[in-house]
Amino acid sequence: MDDGNERAARRAEDRERRAAERIAAAVARTEQRAAERDAAARRREDARTERRQEEEQRRATLAEERDARPRRRSSTGALARTGEKPVERDTRHYATDKDPARIRTLAARGATPEALATVFGISVAAVEALLADA
Repeated sequence: MDDGNERAARRAEDRERRAAERIAAAVARTEQRAAERDAAARRREDARTERRQEEEQRRATLAEERDARPRRRSSTGALARTGEKPVERDTRHYATDKDPARIRTLAARGATPEALATVFGISVAAVEALLADA
């Protein structure tokens, strides 16, 4: 019987030893994975920082190139399409140019006599005389 108890004790010790080895291996794997994750995170952060620096450097270079270029006024509309400057029209004989009814209408809408005189190309006194006749 003594032999049976010894064998049972050895088996129990072996079981406990194997369980402890499995636990130690699991802890070692967990620590190894954590270390690998930390290293990967550091590599990603380093790569991100490097990309950010390269992007900032590229933007600065582009900005310098843009500032170094000579300034051009961009033309739009007819001048850009045809290259001809618009001609000032002669509006002296337009019917609505100095129409008293039109001047009164604009004054009723809130235009000042000075503004009307400038727009219609007549004196302020003439505009005030037209408005007084109404």
